[in-house]
Amino acid sequence: MNTLRPVLVLACIAVIGISFNSSNQETASSQNLLQLPEKDYSPTNRYGKAIEAATLPEVYSTTNWFDLGFPKISEETTLALRHHKHILKSRKYRDVHKVGNLSVTADDFSAVIDLLIEREGVRPDDLHQYIDAHQVWGEKKKGNVLFTGYYTPVVKARKKKSGKYKFPIYANPESWTGPMPSRREIEKEGALAGLGLELAYADNPIDIAIMQLQGSGYIDFVDSDERRLFRFAGHNGHRYRNIQHFFRQHEDIKIGDVSFNGIKRFLQKNPSLTDSVLHFNPAYTFFDSQKGLVKGAGQVPLMQTISVAADPKYFPAGSVLLAAMPVTKKGKVTHHEYRILLPQDVGSAVKGTGHIDVYCGVGTAGQKMASNLHHYGKVWLLTPKQDPQIASL
Repeated sequence: MNTLRPVLVLACIAVIGISFNSSNQETASSQNLLQLPEKDYSPTNRYGKAIEAATLPEVYSTTNWFDLGFPKISEETTLALRHHKHILKSRKYRDVHKVGNLSVTADDFSAVIDLLIEREGVRPDDLHQYIDAHQVWGEKKKGNVLFTGYYTPVVKARKKKSGKYKFPIYANPESWTGPMPSRREIEKEGALAGLGLELAYADNPIDIAIMQLQGSGYIDFVDSDERRLFRFAGHNGHRYRNIQHFFRQHEDIKIGDVSFNGIKRFLQKNPSLTDSVLHFNPAYTFFDSQKGLVKGAGQVPLMQTISVAADPKYFPAGSVLLAAMPVTKKGKVTHHEYRILLPQDVGSAVKGTGHIDVYCGVGTAGQKMASNLHHYGKVWLLTPKQDPQIASL
């Protein structure tokens, strides 16, 4: 009995040691996970701008993950990420692509996409070990980025001119030589009439202007019960002027709502001002007609609240963005939600690091969402860590 006692003691010590080591490993493992929030309630003004924001030193500044949040990866996000891979395959990137103060490659973007896809449906609590987040300096280098929305309008039209359907939607006059005509010359003076470029006829020029601003639209033909997608096919080369500025320059004209739908309602009540307002913008967009889903410049289907139009100089097609998106109530920002955004489109009015245009969907629902989005948040460009070792916390 006495000879067994030392053996039993040693066995107990071994068991305790194994238990202790296992406990330490579990503690170390849990320390390598971050329970990142999905919402940010940091103080901002009513428009979402951060209060007393510090000036960022570079175009992109690497942010500590302790100061960030991250959303769960939804099935819809995963589908959009798979589409995003096609953009990378279709783009000819140089070995190293300069983005602000960063140097990135197509393989970098692909690696980030794969890391996110692998974590569909689970909390991505370990991503800080493999990904760096670089905040863009945005407006006035304070990190504030303006989020606006765009959508795909649905316009009723006829294939042939008839009755109230008398306003043409034109294809691109590719054989045109010399300077292209302005909007006034096209709409008022008939500069393109008789060239066989008419794709359809709408019942008012305001819907055409809104579709041109959005870059595409669905046409519901009332004479054939057919729906066609009219996509951007070129423009007349004239500089875009926002018709909202027309009303700011004419204070004698009283209008309560200067959104494009508000302007449409105003012009329906004041038709004599239609030409003056619309022709304030000399730019004119041409379309082509096809079937299928709405696609952006990246030639992949646009997905609501995931696909964005952004300046490719700073947000290259195929890159992945983390955003703190503004959430509003009665026009005031209450907080921000973290979301994954994918640059899959471009826009003539979306330039620089301080503006992101979010795709909001089709028809009335998309229009309503887009019209309510004109607030500020933050954006980070995601890249893989150069040496993706387990982070020491």
